Amino acid sequence: MSVACRSARRSGQRTGCGVLQLLLDRASPVPLYFQLASQLQAAVDDGRLTSGDPIEDEVALAARLGVSRPTARRAIQELVAKGLLVRQRGVGTQVASRMVHRRAELTSLYDDLDRDGRDPRTTVLDLQHQVQDSRAATVLALPPGTPLLLVGRLRSTGDEPLAVMRNWLPPRFADVTRDELEATGLYTLLRARGGQPHVARQQIGARTATPREARLLGTRRSAPVLTMSRRAFDSAGSALEYGEHCYRSDSYAIEVTVVEG
Repeated sequence: MSVACRSARRSGQRTGCGVLQLLLDRASPVPLYFQLASQLQAAVDDGRLTSGDPIEDEVALAARLGVSRPTARRAIQELVAKGLLVRQRGVGTQVASRMVHRRAELTSLYDDLDRDGRDPRTTVLDLQHQVQDSRAATVLALPPGTPLLLVGRLRSTGDEPLAVMRNWLPPRFADVTRDELEATGLYTLLRARGGQPHVARQQIGARTATPREARLLGTRRSAPVLTMSRRAFDSAGSALEYGEHCYRSDSYAIEVTVVEG
């Protein structure tokens, strides 16, 4: 038996090699859908199911376990809502790429991934000097015609693409190099040049991917992506950077803590 088959049989995932073993306690007060969702999540969390592994559809799962289709459907939907599973037309339900849960705080994506041991990697797509962009200059509270540094990057976790990022930097950071951008995070480079981010204004949104973004992110055309635009300033109110980023929606989430005032 191949390594892949042994892994599949250990996980019990329904493939040509084996079936994921799921045991439901009908005498328990815990709802069956919750038991099922918990066991599937445990298989994802402990690595028995990994990114891209197929999940039985609700009809097959319900028939195998002797539960109703709504029970199987709700269990799967619970994990889809958590970002652990993803449904794709023509493909079915699969284990999603490992989600990046990013806090809504003043850090760079590189720093977040590095902190979580996620092997951040950067490919510089664009590095243009003396760019005159009236919209970016206005956002950064700089005079129109100010020459900006435009940086385009693809951020990945290992070999899995995660985000397409475009940033405009004021002239004081014009010496940022391609090698530096591929070696570390943008905020680390800004701090090394005396630019300490103190406050940022950011907006979170969602839209469909452009053809170029879909190609770079390895997803289908018009797939949903999360977006974030950010303006960062130092303690004196001087502009540090303006960024427009988009993220694979099946691999990225933003966490916000809400405290009652």
